[in-house]
Amino acid sequence: MDQVYCGLLLLLFAVAGAATAPATAALLRRADAPIAVPPAAGLVALGLGVVCWRWQSGGWPGWWLPVPCLLTVLAVPLALADLRHLRLPDVLTLPAYPAFAAAFATAAATGGGPALAGRALAGAAVFGGAHALIHLCAPGSLGAGDVKLSGVLGAVLAAVGWPAVLLGAVAAALLSVALAMCRGSTRGQAPGVPHGPGLLAAAWLCAVLPSAGAEVVPG
Repeated sequence: MDQVYCGLLLLLFAVAGAATAPATAALLRRADAPIAVPPAAGLVALGLGVVCWRWQSGGWPGWWLPVPCLLTVLAVPLALADLRHLRLPDVLTLPAYPAFAAAFATAAATGGGPALAGRALAGAAVFGGAHALIHLCAPGSLGAGDVKLSGVLGAVLAAVGWPAVLLGAVAAALLSVALAMCRGSTRGQAPGVPHGPGLLAAAWLCAVLPSAGAEVVPG
């Protein structure tokens, strides 16, 4: 019975995730950054399936659930848009701030405590400020969309735990280098390489698969 329940719950998460893809794709289309709905729906469904599995297997407490769910729903379409158009449209990055504020407030009120909200706020300032400084000093290395996105992702990483902020930054840089190598090898030269997918993937991995020392892992 437990296995049936877990299987149905996982299916519910996957279906719910896939159902969000047409809406986010429509917003991106209006922002002149269209993405294909089927792959977006499949990736969000897969991502939320992993989130559900981690929650059900006790990887982290239930109060953390709103954060990785929201991150999955937004990360997939943003990453696909950046890969295709080299843009992270405001239509998704800016609403992410109030959306994550609500997610962190819910998590804090249901068990995470005030410290969670405090870390998230500080992480947004530190991570976002660092990316803004890099953009100011070397505009070609980071786009404005990356800077806008970094505040939200910094909040997620710091909420996981302060070591995750450094880990996320390093992982994002490595993923971006790997993407640059792949694009350069397939096209014969290094084209413009988006940093958004690396940032999003690193933050998602830290949020869904936190280390044993992370704040969101019980005991």
